[in-house]
Amino acid sequence: MSEFNPSKTEIHIENEAHAEELHLEHDEHDTGYGTYILVWLALVGLTAITVTLSGISLGSLTIITALLIATIKTVLVANYFMHVKFDTTIFKVFIFVCIIIFLTMIVLTFFDLTFRNPLI
Repeated sequence: MSEFNPSKTEIHIENEAHAEELHLEHDEHDTGYGTYILVWLALVGLTAITVTLSGISLGSLTIITALLIATIKTVLVANYFMHVKFDTTIFKVFIFVCIIIFLTMIVLTFFDLTFRNPLI
């Protein structure tokens, strides 16, 4: 009965291979400064549009438009500045579940406010 006893050289080679693999994974999603500047300009532009729309009376469409722009800005920040775009699928699923739970709580709160009897 022989036991497998790797030498220090074999372990060192495996560690180098693993480090090189991790480095290659990092190079695949290395985002340059140009992308960050473009995303920042998009965020500034969307903020300017939101501020401009706040001064225009569009009725109930104003809130929907502002929320749509805020959603786009959230996706941009999460994907590029928080690097969610390059994370594993399970991490994205966890984020999605948290968003669904949050939206459920908000909807339930608004239903309560909508159908509550007046206190008068």
